[in-house]
Amino acid sequence: MTLQKFNYTRSPKLMKLYRTIPCQHCGREDGTVAGCHSNASAHGKGRGIKASDQYAASLCVYCHRIIDLFIGITREQAMEIWQAAHDKTIALLVKSGVWPKEVPLP
Repeated sequence: MTLQKFNYTRSPKLMKLYRTIPCQHCGREDGTVAGCHSNASAHGKGRGIKASDQYAASLCVYCHRIIDLFIGITREQAMEIWQAAHDKTIALLVKSGVWPKEVPLP
């Protein structure tokens, strides 16, 4: 059985854009918002490697920590919160016309 190689996208431009919008979970705009990568292997997450950059959500440091460490929530809840924030992040960046043309949409 052979596994198909995952084609990763690394985009410093996109990672900077994630920082320009409010947290897409709590709305915080305190300078701590950054791209929170998916923890799903389907998005390229592996041992010691982050998911592809287009699979991130704009989250503040507090929400990012809660999702990554499952603080007061289950793994399933963390995945649901991340997915909702990711969907809102992508929609906002695309609607505002700033999504980098060289980065494939998820």
